Amino acid sequence: MSQKVSANLSDLVIREVTSGIWTFSRPFGRGPLGLLPWGGRSTAIKLSTGDVWVLASTPLTEDTKSAIDALGAVKWIIAADIVHHLFIGQYKKEYPEAKVIGVEGLREKKKQSKEDLIIDGEYGTDPPETLYGFENEIKACFFSGFANKDIAFLHVATKTLIVADLLFNLPGTEQYSKSKISPKVPIIGKLNPTSTILKRLLWTIGKDKNAMRRDAKIVREWDFERIIMCHGDVIETGGKRAWEEAYSKYLS
Repeated sequence: MSQKVSANLSDLVIREVTSGIWTFSRPFGRGPLGLLPWGGRSTAIKLSTGDVWVLASTPLTEDTKSAIDALGAVKWIIAADIVHHLFIGQYKKEYPEAKVIGVEGLREKKKQSKEDLIIDGEYGTDPPETLYGFENEIKACFFSGFANKDIAFLHVATKTLIVADLLFNLPGTEQYSKSKISPKVPIIGKLNPTSTILKRLLWTIGKDKNAMRRDAKIVREWDFERIIMCHGDVIETGGKRAWEEAYSKYLS
C-alpha cells in the first residue's frame, strides 16, 4: 500500500485551531525545483459522535498520529482534490477501518500507479445524492468545473470552511515558522483573497464558468467565519468576506 508512519519532522507545526479541530502544517515547495514556498496542511476534525475526519495532505508522522489518535477513531480519510492524495495510502495503512473519499479520477490514478488502495467514494463519480456518513456535521460542495476537481467542506459547528486549492492565503508564515526558508513567494509576493493575481488564477483554472458560478454561490450561502486551506495562513475571522473577494469574478 504505502510507507509506514513517517519519522517526526522538525518543521511540522501542530496546532489546535479551535475546539476539536487540529492542523498539521509544514513547508512544501511547488514549481521548478520546488522553489515556490506554497506550504502544506492537513486538518483533523473530531465530530460529536467521537469519530474523526481527516483531510490528509501531509505525511503521517509519529507526532501527527499521536495527536490524531488522542481525538478518537479515524473514520474518514479525505483527498480534497485530484492532486492532494500522495499520503492517503499512508493514513489508510494506519487506519484500515477508515473510508477513503476522493474525487473523480482518483481511483483510476491510484490504479495506474499500482498503489494497492481502495477508494470508497468519489465526488463527481458517485451519484450527487450519495452520503458518506459525515454530512450531518460536515457539508460538502464538489467543484466539478475546477481544474483540480476540488471539494469545499464546511464544519457547521465551528463555522469553519476547509479547502485544498480553492483558496490560497500566501505567504504561509505558520507553515514556515519552524523553517529557515522564507515564506515569501518570489515575484508574486502575496497570493491572498484580495490579490488580483489570485482572482485571475481562480478564473483561469475554472474550466466550466457556469459550474464555478453555481458552486461559488453555494459556498457563499454557507455560514462560516474561519477558512482552513492547504496552502497559506488560516483565515481566523472574516472568512465569508475573503471568499467573496477571491471569487468576485464568479459572484458578480
